[in-house]
Amino acid sequence: MADAALKMAEPVVGMRSLRVLARLLDYPTRELQAAAGELIEVIDQERRLAAPLRTALMDWCQRIADGDLLELQSEYVALFDKGRATSLLLFEHVHGESRDRGQAMVDLMDEYNAAGFALDARELPDYLPVFLEYLSTRDEGEIGRWLGEIRHILGLLTARLEERHADHALVPRALLALIGAEAEADAHREEVQAEAPDDTPEALDAVWEEEAVRFSAESDQDCALQSAEGRRLAERKQGVQSEAVRILSPEAMPPVTGR
Repeated sequence: MADAALKMAEPVVGMRSLRVLARLLDYPTRELQAAAGELIEVIDQERRLAAPLRTALMDWCQRIADGDLLELQSEYVALFDKGRATSLLLFEHVHGESRDRGQAMVDLMDEYNAAGFALDARELPDYLPVFLEYLSTRDEGEIGRWLGEIRHILGLLTARLEERHADHALVPRALLALIGAEAEADAHREEVQAEAPDDTPEALDAVWEEEAVRFSAESDQDCALQSAEGRRLAERKQGVQSEAVRILSPEAMPPVTGR
């Protein structure tokens, strides 16, 4: 998605601000820096979020525009490409490396296909920026339902990113704010503070050893599942109850808390 055009074409339905949030979570590029002004304009004009949160997001856009690109990219890699705690692949936080990811992948791809949403083969279905692109084409009822179903993941991700003082925490916090569920982040605060770092050399070595063992699966089918299931999202058909969640107006949203 980082190489995609950054012009903010109008979604068929839904929210342009979701596309902005998707861009902000993607790998920094010169195209992203050049588009910062347009992203700021969308955030300011759509007014889906309360003023303090919009201001925080717009300030972050400006920091991206003004920042050194290599530093931005280095910070991004350190934050998202080392360890799994802050993974933008939503099913990392649900199924880990279990085989349950296979059905989740099928369910999510069915959702995309039914909606006529064409997925770039370079990206995995549950990559959060891709998922937000999809939601930007949906109506408010469906956006609220989906955000309600993943709010526990968004809360955990918010708490972990805020613990690292990362601007990127503003994205899952904004998504929680849309449905009045910012308390989800607070619910994970103590848990996150007690977590051992998973981005140390020792922790990363342990992950590589675990992956090596996984290649000794009992069958070719097991290996295919474990490598292809990857990072998938849709859990609705795996026993998660669908829930109607309303998108809040800015007036009903709480103020942004300190990070």
